[in-house]
Amino acid sequence: MDKKNINTYEEARKQRLEDNNKRFQDLGILKIAKSLSNLKTPEKKSVQRVQKSRSENIYAKQPRRSCRERNPVPSYCEELDIALPQVRKRSKISSSWASYIARPLDEIKTASYEERQKAIKCADSLQIKLSSSSNDPSFVKSMVRSHVYSCFWLGLPSRFCETYLPKDTVDIVLEDEKGEEYNAVYIGKRAGLSGGWRGFALEHKLDDGDALIFQLVQPQRFKVYIVRAFDCWNGDETPEAETKEEEEEEELVVIKSNEKAEVTRRTSTRKKNNN
Repeated sequence: MDKKNINTYEEARKQRLEDNNKRFQDLGILKIAKSLSNLKTPEKKSVQRVQKSRSENIYAKQPRRSCRERNPVPSYCEELDIALPQVRKRSKISSSWASYIARPLDEIKTASYEERQKAIKCADSLQIKLSSSSNDPSFVKSMVRSHVYSCFWLGLPSRFCETYLPKDTVDIVLEDEKGEEYNAVYIGKRAGLSGGWRGFALEHKLDDGDALIFQLVQPQRFKVYIVRAFDCWNGDETPEAETKEEEEEEELVVIKSNEKAEVTRRTSTRKKNNN
């Protein structure tokens, strides 16, 4: 049964193929297919790129017999006239801050280590005398060039600022020894004086090495005492004068310690009596 089915299927398939060929012949499709297969595909033309010859120096190929130098070849390019800024000449003074100083160069002074230490020592002794007469807090600040000649930023002791001064930006009055007042700006975040300090420093002609005592007489008022480094220092000073000053300072310290001991003794006796 299977072979009979296969034979009938093959015969039917062959009959379909013959019928399709006849239809193609009637329509002329076979002739068209043969004509198209005979056509040849056109060959692609290879485009040849012309290589540009590099511009070589003609004078390098042709050797010169003369030992004389060759005349320069003129250039016909447009020359642009660009006005460049002039180079700033450096100052003869080595430090860069010299171009920003606010006072004449002949007034600029540089304190030696001995002069600076002597001024600080004199300021410390004056601070002890001021603290003995009043309970107002104070501190000593030694001046450097950025405080009195340029920049004019005066940083204050951080512990003093945290204890006695506000943390915000406020106006502060600087009062000198004559009673003249100068307004300044205190920046609490940076713990220093900015606006107004320049006017105070220039008006009093503060120099490098000077020592200043800042006494806080009110919450926003400083009494400023100036100790000049070049006036305080004296090279001919004898050792006896120095020993006298040291003895006076030691006496003041002893007096203060005795006063503190007396105060503590009185407070302890009061506590005992109360108990």
